[in-house]
Amino acid sequence: MRLYYDLASPYAYLAVSRAAELLHEPPELEPVLLGAIFGYRGHGSWAHTDRRAAGEQEIERRARAYGLPPVKWPEGWPLNSLAAMRAATYAKREGLQTEFVQAVYEREFARGEDISGNEALAAIADSVGLKHVEAAVADPAIKQALKEATDNAWAAGVQGVPTLQAGDRMLFGDDRLEEAV
Repeated sequence: MRLYYDLASPYAYLAVSRAAELLHEPPELEPVLLGAIFGYRGHGSWAHTDRRAAGEQEIERRARAYGLPPVKWPEGWPLNSLAAMRAATYAKREGLQTEFVQAVYEREFARGEDISGNEALAAIADSVGLKHVEAAVADPAIKQALKEATDNAWAAGVQGVPTLQAGDRMLFGDDRLEEAV
């Protein structure tokens, strides 16, 4: 199983935080740039609509129901995730993606920290043993890998995150993980 995610997405946070336990095995995490997917589909995040308050309340309710820490929203959320997703792409290449992603989500949605800048990403990366993340974020090969992963996700049917690919089924939403079981 493959779980498509973007580090700016609180719904992806909910899915990634519990996927391995629910699915009885960790899914392959696939970093994609949600902003590009928004561009492909022609509309963006609910966080920029009049449904924002209700969406935040729903995420907070689900986090409680799932036994996760209370959600603390970073100032300025939704954050620009471009650098973070490049860092996640690098972490995947280096075999530290799961640790990096969990550390980012914990800082972003459990502590309410801004994870969008290179300094924050470097500190998080360092905490999980991932070195040279600032250089990696600027590396043309990492940029291309993220672009290709996003394009491939779109071609496979990913319309948003989190999306779990279970066999030939694409299950969109953190609340669809149980279906995969």
